[in-house]
Amino acid sequence: MRTLARYAFSVFFVAAGLNHFIHPEFYLRIIPPYLPAHAALNAISGLAEVVIGLLVAFPKSKRVGGYLAIALLIAVFPANLYLFTHQEILPSVPPVAHLLRLPLQAVFIAWAYWATREARPAHRPRS
Repeated sequence: MRTLARYAFSVFFVAAGLNHFIHPEFYLRIIPPYLPAHAALNAISGLAEVVIGLLVAFPKSKRVGGYLAIALLIAVFPANLYLFTHQEILPSVPPVAHLLRLPLQAVFIAWAYWATREARPAHRPRS
């Protein structure tokens, strides 16, 4: 189950990263204005998501990929918060959807953490 979750997370992260290049206008709109170089930040975060997704896919690099995914998910949280506090950016999306993006980051962090950890061996009672 953990391996399936890891591969699903990998595909999700690679797809999300590629989406930064396919539909950059969405990401550019939600980057807070106090951050510089929006186009560069979008490209860097998209590339990082692709690389991290690939790291997660392979057993030898999954743990590093998991830590990097968690770091990136924390790093991009201000964009989700900015979107929630400036709902006029995407007025066609219901406000509750903007709100749900915030705790969804915690779900993604938990997914990355769980899927990239080694399974603990079952506890065996001493004989």
